[in-house]
Amino acid sequence: MANVKRLIGLSLGADLCWPICYEELVRRLDLNLKLNGDQVTFDVERLSIEPYDLQQPCRYDVVLDRLTHWYHTSREWIKKAVILDGLYVLNNPWTLQSMEKQTSYCAMMKLGLPVPKTWMVPPKDYEEHDDLAPTLKRYAKLFDLPTIGEKLGYPMFMKPYDGGAWVGVNKIDNAEELKKAYEESGTRVMHLQAAVKDYDLFVRSVGVGPQVNSIRYDPTAPLHDRYKVDFDFVTDDEEELLRQQVLTINTFFGWDFNSCESLRQDGVFYPIDFANACPDSQVTSLHYHFPWLVKSHVRWTIFCAASGRKMRQNVDWEPYYEVQRKDLPFRERLAEYARIAEERLEKDRFEEFCATHLAHLDEITLDFFASDRAKEAVRLKVESLFPEHEHEKFTEHFWGLLQFWRKTETDRLNA
Repeated sequence: MANVKRLIGLSLGADLCWPICYEELVRRLDLNLKLNGDQVTFDVERLSIEPYDLQQPCRYDVVLDRLTHWYHTSREWIKKAVILDGLYVLNNPWTLQSMEKQTSYCAMMKLGLPVPKTWMVPPKDYEEHDDLAPTLKRYAKLFDLPTIGEKLGYPMFMKPYDGGAWVGVNKIDNAEELKKAYEESGTRVMHLQAAVKDYDLFVRSVGVGPQVNSIRYDPTAPLHDRYKVDFDFVTDDEEELLRQQVLTINTFFGWDFNSCESLRQDGVFYPIDFANACPDSQVTSLHYHFPWLVKSHVRWTIFCAASGRKMRQNVDWEPYYEVQRKDLPFRERLAEYARIAEERLEKDRFEEFCATHLAHLDEITLDFFASDRAKEAVRLKVESLFPEHEHEKFTEHFWGLLQFWRKTETDRLNA
């Protein structure tokens, strides 16, 4: 029997609160597991940014990544570690690099998900380039923006074909607003997407491995109040549909961690934004829902490290396309996609592992989120975002929501 340590790396940017909580939960779990004849322990380390030899061995078994969607040095280190060292990383860095909203819309349209009608338009302005003038002179076709607006109908949304955080998103109610928004869009390549009119529910569903949490969401509220504390706002059948939808999207692109925004109109959930493979993770936005996220990260990363989960380096879309070609009713088709997703995520094996080795995580998480260390994590994040005169107010606000989570979670576990 060998003593083996599994090392989990955190690739971080401006994150403050969730890494503190994640590290503390792993420490308090104090795992020492007998797996395949070895005695296995776990440790967590934050990745540094520095020069590296491409053949330098990777020390990590799993990396939870929050940087590769924008910080290229870390992305390239992770890609070399996957190729040369067999590193498992959340999320697939190649698909993060190439699968922007445009691709994700097209892919889910192909699979038959009810994505609203969407157009792409060339940018209003361009960065200087030697070949730009002859290219546009020969091939750029004049178009009438109001005609496109009439085809899509109002209201609509203009938003970048990539990016996130609601940057560059505009609601358009008429031709004059469409023209103004386009004139101000600069060099961004933009989508025009038909609005889902008269929707009665906005849901953001967060997936971590095979775990999914659907949360009522209000995009018009201040950032700290967009994720609502609400219960039983969807039926069991609707919750299952949202779960299957998220798992389908995530596994199609090789994402372990992603969120999907959906609008319900006349009982149909329309996915409107689901290329969010680095979604909100801060207590100042998730508040009540924050412990679920941290706990889900702990479960999934420990499982991946313990089981030696292999990275699927290349996407394989053919199994999904085989289902799509059967032309099944939508719910049957989605269930088939979800079965592929659950197999790829080893859902049954994961749940058995958690029941066997992580059954005490719920109790540890409840205890931790009553601790001074947890409150310090909240305060640090508040101090990084809010003006000084609001530090105490919002620290207590978010802390109170975490205590409410502890109460409802205790009631749930004791039911």
